[in-house]
Amino acid sequence: MDRTLKRSVSVQLYMALRDKILSGALRAGERLPATRTLAKEVGVSRTTVIDAIDRLVAEGMLVSRIGAGTYVSETLENQTLGAPPGPGDDTGFQQPRLSYVISHAQEAYARRAWLPHKPRAFVTALPALDAFPMAHWARLSARHLRGGRSDVMGYGQPKGLITLRRAIATHLSALKGIRCDPEQLFITSGAQHAFSLIGRLLLNPGDRVWMENPGASGARNALLSEGAELVPVEVDTQGMVVSDGLAKAPHFRLAFVTPSHQQPLGHVMSLPRRLELLQAAEQAQALIIEDDYDGEFYFGNAPRPALHSIDPNGRVLYVGTFSKSLFPSLRLGFVLVPERMVAAFDGMFNTWASGPSTATQAIVAEFMDEGHFATHIRLMRQLYKARYEALLEAARGLPESIRLQETTSGFHTPAFLDPRVEEAEVVAQAAEQGVTLAPLGRYCLSPIPQSGLVFGFGCAAPEDIARGMGILRDLPALR
Repeated sequence: MDRTLKRSVSVQLYMALRDKILSGALRAGERLPATRTLAKEVGVSRTTVIDAIDRLVAEGMLVSRIGAGTYVSETLENQTLGAPPGPGDDTGFQQPRLSYVISHAQEAYARRAWLPHKPRAFVTALPALDAFPMAHWARLSARHLRGGRSDVMGYGQPKGLITLRRAIATHLSALKGIRCDPEQLFITSGAQHAFSLIGRLLLNPGDRVWMENPGASGARNALLSEGAELVPVEVDTQGMVVSDGLAKAPHFRLAFVTPSHQQPLGHVMSLPRRLELLQAAEQAQALIIEDDYDGEFYFGNAPRPALHSIDPNGRVLYVGTFSKSLFPSLRLGFVLVPERMVAAFDGMFNTWASGPSTATQAIVAEFMDEGHFATHIRLMRQLYKARYEALLEAARGLPESIRLQETTSGFHTPAFLDPRVEEAEVVAQAAEQGVTLAPLGRYCLSPIPQSGLVFGFGCAAPEDIARGMGILRDLPALR
């Protein structure tokens, strides 16, 4: 018994006895020691032993016979499950068979390790958690939890609370020039959940999907898991190179793009390229997923309109997330679908697709309706611009082997490396000194000529940015 654990001694004893029964160490029909004897041997009170024994009796694993003692249930005879294999133990243990789609997808995405997401230089995809208005959030949360039980504890509407969908529709109209009916909006458990649901509804195994290369790894993995055959399409300073996609797969089913702030290169897709993509989708009778993951944080001259807002034929499914605009643990996103696809998505959400917590949705809806969201976005634009400027200032002393690129939105930007510099070596040396960098290669579906790194600046204070850049200046890998 380990008394330093949070788990009670009674639970530890119960679990230890249960494991011995299931592994066959205690056989069916075998008598357990008397409770006093067992308590003395284990070094616990008799009450603790009785509590553990009673739980196993209630589960049917033990049988208590008055005056005769406690025995392992006879029903477990010939049903021993065996002990689970330990690390490195491959003695006949069979892994469960995976689906064809997942087993083939794993080879493509399993090697891309999860990046740490603790606020520090230069973590990507993490907003400024230190600047979030937690007091307003706590007040709204408490008020909601004091509401009616059916509102707080019920299932809610399958496609998401109408109050939140109305708030999102108003936000999209004001910020992005997107006019839509709340019925076109579906609330999801984050953007990646939205990509997965879109793929499940629209793709057959082997359907070809254009993916920006380099591009968003989360979306890539979600679509791979739905059986897509991904086609890596080049990206230049104007965004996805549509002619490259047409040369590789003219008969595509979906195209995935990040036009407002290309992930990870940071380019804004030009208007001619947007129109070219819409025309290609119309000719192929394909659809486009527009991922606007951090479009609220444009600090350049004027933001470009969403691709969805210039789509005349209902080809674009617009996906947004609150992970960047609020905070990631919400696990809250949405997809705006063309009017002609509302019935199909309604059918999916009404029958088997479930969304996030209704309590979370209600709190976010009130946060938006009371104006806190708009205020937060405005303040974060200013904050991210200041932190970006701090990044540029601190980067002035970097070696010539690394060239930081400019951006006008979000809270990350790439840096390109000289061919003689190894991405992995720079990342490893920086990590040893507490600096997180994402190699450009982790975003690539197929190799690209340019090597580089991705710098996140949203979650790091200016002094942390300066310290991180100071560490990079002295890295042997950049010399």
